[in-house]
Amino acid sequence: MKLLALDTATEACSAALSVDGVLAVREAVIGRGHAERVLEMVDELLTERRVALRALDAIAFGRGPGAFTGVRIAVSIAQGLAFGAERPTVAVSDLAALARQALDRADLEFGPEPAAEALVALDARMGEVYYARARRTAAGGIALAEEGLGAPGVVWRALPSAPRRVAAGHGFGRYPELAAGAGGALAACWPELLPRAREIAGLGVLAVLAGEAVPAESAEPVYLRNDVATRSGRGQAE
Repeated sequence: MKLLALDTATEACSAALSVDGVLAVREAVIGRGHAERVLEMVDELLTERRVALRALDAIAFGRGPGAFTGVRIAVSIAQGLAFGAERPTVAVSDLAALARQALDRADLEFGPEPAAEALVALDARMGEVYYARARRTAAGGIALAEEGLGAPGVVWRALPSAPRRVAAGHGFGRYPELAAGAGGALAACWPELLPRAREIAGLGVLAVLAGEAVPAESAEPVYLRNDVATRSGRGQAE
C-alpha cells in the first residue's frame, strides 16, 4: 500500500510517505508558514521515493483537534491533492496520533510490560486543553475512550488509577495540574511530544484496510470548540 500523510494541527509540521510498510518522513517545528512547508515536504517525499500522486492508495491527514488555522490547512491540502489525483482521504485524530506516539515510546522504554493507557493533552489556549484517554486495539490501532475540550483541573477529575499509564502533549507542560489529576502516579510524562504525520500514516493504513477511506469532498476537520472562528488558537499554525 502507498499512503501519504500530513499534519499541521500544532506548531509541528510534518509529512510522511508509507510504501509497503517502509516509511519516509519530513518534520519541522515552525511558528508559521505551515501550508508552504508541508507542500514542500510532500514534493520532496514523492520525488525521493519516485511515487506519483495517482499511484497512492489514499491520503491521510490530521483532522484535529488543534489550532484552527493549522487543522484547516491540513484538510484543505489533503482535499486538494486527493481531488487532483482522484484518490480517497482518511481523517485521523491528532490525539490518537499523539497517543500512538506515546505508547510506542513506552514500548521502547518499558520493555516487556507495555503501557496500559495513554493520556494525551494539547494546549487549546484560553485556559483549556484538548484531551483524550487512549488504548491500543487488537489490530494495533488506537481507541479513544474520550476526546474532548475542557479546563485542565477537571478533565480527569474522576479518573480511576491504572498501572503503567503514560502521558504526552504540550498541555502537560502548560498545565501541571493535568498530571496531578491523572489518577495516580504516571509511569512517564512527555510534554514535548506533538502529533506527527508518521503516526498518522500508520493509523491511516489501518483505516484504509478497514474500509474507512472516503472521497475527498467528505474530508472534514474536527475542532471540538464550536466558536473556533472567533476564539481560535492563533499563532500555533498560520
